[in-house]
Amino acid sequence: MNQPTQNRESSDFFWPSYVDLMTSLFVVMLVLFVYSFKLFKDREGELKQANGELKAKAEELEEINKIKRSLQQLEGKYFKYDPTNERHELLVPVQFRAGQDVIEERYKPALLQAGRTLRTVLKSIKTDQPVRYLVIVEGMAARYPQGDPRNAHEEQLTYQLSYRRALSLLNFWKQNGLDFTQDRSIELVIGGSGFYGTGRYAGRREGDNKRFLIQVIPKVGRMRSSQ
Repeated sequence: MNQPTQNRESSDFFWPSYVDLMTSLFVVMLVLFVYSFKLFKDREGELKQANGELKAKAEELEEINKIKRSLQQLEGKYFKYDPTNERHELLVPVQFRAGQDVIEERYKPALLQAGRTLRTVLKSIKTDQPVRYLVIVEGMAARYPQGDPRNAHEEQLTYQLSYRRALSLLNFWKQNGLDFTQDRSIELVIGGSGFYGTGRYAGRREGDNKRFLIQVIPKVGRMRSSQ
């Protein structure tokens, strides 16, 4: 007579426990689902952001390539593009007197036309995004013959000399209405590489290093004014 009673009591104990177990499992699965869903949405947001950034970078790169193609208009009588160093060399064969930074009158007409060409090309480039140009004007100097002690004694002075030569060019342009510093789309940098720098002439052409280099680097995107 006790067996049926015991079976009934066991059954009465089992089902509530089973229901509690299933409820607990359901709660655990629900929590895991919610957590997984959140991770998925977070990851989805990160992927969308990454895709947006990649798209923006691709558009920026395309814009830069378009600008570089437009800068090919500089090539010709006054400028030559150096693909190795990715810069333009001013073709006007300026020759300074040793240790001097004064531009001789015979070079000025061609230098003025070169400056006008540079400004015209930069102003003619049409872009879909805001763009600013980093324009580097670099002066250079030629070494003395090999073994000449002045190469060592005047090494530091030539940095100042080549800088002053570049400054002379900018001042000459400015005096003739080509003030690049007034153009908010242009950031102008003046430099002097002295006896050094990349892409120098060697040997018999050492004297040709008394020249100017012009480098134009486009910077695409929103820019905050420094004023």
